[in-house]
Amino acid sequence: MCAISRNISDLAADSRLSEKRFADLFNIVCDRGTLAHAWQRLARNKGSNTPGTDRVTRKTVEERPDGVAGFLEDIRQDLRQGTYQPQPVRQRLIPKPGKPGKFRPLGIPTLKDRLVQMALKLVLEPIFEADFEDSAYGYRPGRGGVDAIKEVHRRVLQGYTDVVDADLSQYFDTIPHQELMRSVARRIVDRHVLRLIKLWLRAPVEEQDGEGGRRMGGGRKQTRGTPQGGVISPLLANLYMNRFLKHWRQRDCGRMFQAHVVSYADDFVILSRGHAAQARAWAKTTLTKLGLTLNEDKTSLKDARRERFTFLGYAFGRHCLRRDGSWYLGASPSSKSVQRCKAKMSELLVAGNMAPWSEVRDRLNRLVRGWTAYFSYGSCALAYRAIEHHVWHRVCRFLRRRHKADRGGNPDTDVFGRRGVLRPRLARVAP
Repeated sequence: MCAISRNISDLAADSRLSEKRFADLFNIVCDRGTLAHAWQRLARNKGSNTPGTDRVTRKTVEERPDGVAGFLEDIRQDLRQGTYQPQPVRQRLIPKPGKPGKFRPLGIPTLKDRLVQMALKLVLEPIFEADFEDSAYGYRPGRGGVDAIKEVHRRVLQGYTDVVDADLSQYFDTIPHQELMRSVARRIVDRHVLRLIKLWLRAPVEEQDGEGGRRMGGGRKQTRGTPQGGVISPLLANLYMNRFLKHWRQRDCGRMFQAHVVSYADDFVILSRGHAAQARAWAKTTLTKLGLTLNEDKTSLKDARRERFTFLGYAFGRHCLRRDGSWYLGASPSSKSVQRCKAKMSELLVAGNMAPWSEVRDRLNRLVRGWTAYFSYGSCALAYRAIEHHVWHRVCRFLRRRHKADRGGNPDTDVFGRRGVLRPRLARVAP
């Protein structure tokens, strides 16, 4: 966290200033130090070389005659002179895992717009962070998915086994702009900052049609949604979801339903002691008032003592101890998570991949290391064994096709030895 953000965070978190409204933030956004820090944050992200509609990437900026400094100064002048206007967002359709033919729209703003969004996020995040409920874990500094998973498991072990496994319908696409801006304005009264957020919410979107062509959508008539992919979008999504979590606390739902809610962005579960149906009904009514929709088909009630439920890629509930057949309330990587990992490995190790083995191996190891870093909590042995077997089988097949050799072999001395592939169970401690 930069010094400016740290100072804002200290001020926003002061209990005596819990209702403080900030009126002069735009000058901080335009500060050369803020823009430089925002650039450093963007440059560390591999997505900085993904172009928007203007085709400008980090490499393009670095090759300018005046370099990064000139790029930042141009943006600073546009902001200060009031001439800054966001450019259309380029939309990409990302296949949904395990759902053939279904896609999730991902918006890619231009690098310039991402930079300004990052600068504003550095300023706004510590302000809103002071207001977020403790039950929210998504896209927050110092918190992550594994923290939410640990909290869910802890509550299940405490006896909160009647579960509302909730799903929201197209949350990012249905956030009402007017109500979202009211949430922002509760803390922010700087009209220049509010104008920036409104511009981004109503930025045109360059969409793909069914035939691979392009058309323009969104724009000023858009009254709902914050495009997934924008730097500022997760913060705005958290801010609006926080209204639901705050209603939960203020209505004393924890006591009324003997329950706890755990949220990660638009994913949440309610863990109760015998009042899951009432909690679900309350959640549906409250979300409807907020302009959101609970997906009735995908939202279900589960008894974790008899069946499993999934949250953030983990399966919680009844697990069997293999050595003696006894049962316990556990957490483990879900079968869908294992299958998705296998599918990614299979995509990498296809016969048509002609990259050098060292490159293929490194990409495979990064995939294994990343997967095991996240799926490192709870009962992981079976999942690791399944991934390990899949890696060995696919690598042997891949190399056999390429070299007409390596027919089988001992995994310890071949795939996981001589070939340098990481074992899933060892990936977390690998250098």
